Amino acid sequence: MERMRLDRFFSSQEILSRRDVRGAVKHGRILVNGAAAKKPDMQIDVQKDQILLDGQAVIYEPFVYLMLNKPQGVVSATDDKIHRTVLDLVPPELFRSDLFPAGRLDKDTTGFVLLTNDGAFAHRILSPGSHVEKQYEVLIDGPLTPEQEEKIRSGAVLADGYECMPCRLTLLKAGKTPLYEIVLREGKYHQIKKMFGTVGRGVLTLKRTRIGGLFLDANLEEGDCKKIVHKEIDLILCNS
Repeated sequence: MERMRLDRFFSSQEILSRRDVRGAVKHGRILVNGAAAKKPDMQIDVQKDQILLDGQAVIYEPFVYLMLNKPQGVVSATDDKIHRTVLDLVPPELFRSDLFPAGRLDKDTTGFVLLTNDGAFAHRILSPGSHVEKQYEVLIDGPLTPEQEEKIRSGAVLADGYECMPCRLTLLKAGKTPLYEIVLREGKYHQIKKMFGTVGRGVLTLKRTRIGGLFLDANLEEGDCKKIVHKEIDLILCNS
C-alpha cells in the first residue's frame, strides 16, 4: 500500500499542478472510486484506488521507461544551449521533467537510447559489473583482414593504453565500406571509433541496435520514441 495526497498524486505524474487540482476538485472533475473528490489533500491509495479525471482513468506510474531512436546531431543530455537533446524529441504525452538518458550516444551516433526517471535501474544497467551488452552496426571505410578482425575481437589496446574487453564482431555486409555488427559489455568515450582506429580504419556511421536483450523497434522512425512495457524492461537486464 502506498498512500499520498490527491494533489501530490497528480503533480507527481505531471498531469496537473497542485493548484490545478484544487480547481479540478472544486468543479467535480476528479472522481475517487466513483465519488467526487472533496479535498485536494485527501489521502488515496495509489495502487488500489480508481482515480478518474474528466472520465479518464489516471494510472500511477512512479517510473517511466522510453525507447528513443536517436538521429544524428542530437546530444544525449538533459539540457544543451546549442544542440537539440534527446529530451527535446519526447512528445508531450510521454514527457516527464525528471527523465534522463540511461547511457549516452555520441552526437553523430544513431539508434537506441533508453530514457527513464529510474535512477536505480539506470545504475544497474550502466554498472561495469552488470556487463549489460550493447549491440551496434558500424560502417567502416575499408575492409578488414582476418588478423585485424581478431585484434578487435580479442580486446584492442587503445592509444592511451586502455585494454578493451573482448567483444563479438560479425561481418554483416562485405565491400569497400563493410558493415559490421559489434557487441560490447563496456562503453568508454568514442570506444568503437578508437577500436577500429587501432587497425587503421575509420567509422563512417554507427548505430546502436540493442541494449541487453531488448532490440530497437524496427518500426520506430528516427526521432521517435515509445513507452517500454514491463516485460521489455526485464529483457534489458538479460543479454541476448
